Amino acid sequence: MNGQLKTDLSQLGNLLEVIRLQCAEVLQSLGNRSTSAPALIKESPHLDDIGIGANETLRLFNQRFEKMMVASAGPRYLGFVTGGSTPAAIMGDWLTAVYDQNTQALNGNGDVSARIEVETIQLLLDLFRLPHSFFGGFVTGATMSNFTCLSVARQWVGRQKNRDIAREGLSGTLPVLSATPHSSAIKSMAMLGLGSNNLVKIQTLEGNREAMDMDDLEKKLAALNGEPCTVICSGGTVNTVDFDDMKALSGLKKKYNFWWHIDAAFGAFAACSPIHQHLVEGWEEADSITIDCHKWLNVPYDSAIFLVKEEYRNLQVESFQNSNAPYLEDPLANFSYMNFLPENSRRLRALPAWFTLNAYGKKGYCDIVENSIELAKQLGEKIEASQVFHLLAPVRLNTVCFTLAEVVEQVDLHQFLDKLTKEGKVFMTPTVFKGYAGIRAAFVNWRTTADDIELVWQEMNRAYAAFKKQTVK
Repeated sequence: MNGQLKTDLSQLGNLLEVIRLQCAEVLQSLGNRSTSAPALIKESPHLDDIGIGANETLRLFNQRFEKMMVASAGPRYLGFVTGGSTPAAIMGDWLTAVYDQNTQALNGNGDVSARIEVETIQLLLDLFRLPHSFFGGFVTGATMSNFTCLSVARQWVGRQKNRDIAREGLSGTLPVLSATPHSSAIKSMAMLGLGSNNLVKIQTLEGNREAMDMDDLEKKLAALNGEPCTVICSGGTVNTVDFDDMKALSGLKKKYNFWWHIDAAFGAFAACSPIHQHLVEGWEEADSITIDCHKWLNVPYDSAIFLVKEEYRNLQVESFQNSNAPYLEDPLANFSYMNFLPENSRRLRALPAWFTLNAYGKKGYCDIVENSIELAKQLGEKIEASQVFHLLAPVRLNTVCFTLAEVVEQVDLHQFLDKLTKEGKVFMTPTVFKGYAGIRAAFVNWRTTADDIELVWQEMNRAYAAFKKQTVK
């Protein structure tokens, strides 16, 4: 055995204890950690000939990078719809690394980890009040979930035309209709050969809405004269968390020939709240659904699920089967996740979700969701009553979309955000809504409280005063 490896193995208990103490300190102090990173250290790394060992490597990490690790898992990091990690999710993630399973087959190697994944999907279906007629699995994020679902949609459209696109390749265009698709869905269209420029845009409802106009959708569906297509529905848009009318879509599905995909990356969690579950009424009729777990489920990054109706399992295998290796079994005879999603090798992503779902249950996630929505409402009310800031749309769920009352150019927003994030107490991201330069504040973290809203509001006003002082000069 290599000398450095042998030394570290003999000291493994001590090394893990050092890491445990450091992690505990970081997690306990997340509320005080900066939400913005300082300038990066400009050093050219080189690889040591024999290595410096685990303990010295930790020292090097702490010296060079630790202070730059921002509180993205903290209570006032309101950018990118970033959740934190619950205590139970962290436990599951640590065990994921320790057991280091390749999660694939139900029978044979890795059967326990695959069974955990299947079980976790069942728990999530219960959480979202969805029927168990959906089959699902874990992928890295909403992009790969959209990619997986739209891959099956592509195969379905092809089969409607008596074509096996997975084998024959794509020729011509396959209609994809949507009103306000997330960029990851457009990216998935590009990767799938559907062409990101081939999206058929559906008009949105008037006013400050991002939801699709169902009359315009039906008009465009009727114009296809029965040609199969894909409709991408928004289960919570990025800027204003607007929802397409899923009940109306379920009605249209009975009349027209289309694959219905819902991108509900974080809006799916409205189903956890009795007050807001009406927003996803009818979504059980969809063919596929994208849901992120590293957002509102509050598990570590690199976690999302795809859900596809069980009746399309064969289409999914046609899209992803890994049947060319001599050491692999018939994909139709024995279940293996490698025949249902893009990756062959994959970690046990389901375990953090399994831990947190069992630890906190339906009530825990109802509380997290409703707390986030209430806090977003509180910030929205402050902005609405302000002469300094202006809401670009009503606060519909957990994201506040606003701008400066006197903003003229995008540069103004960036200057304000520079002032806001400089102190490292709060983080928000810029956006554009209906042609207006804006800012997004997304609430999904289980740690965020009303006290954080007061601190955020103080920081916003401090940053605005600094911004105005700079512009006056």
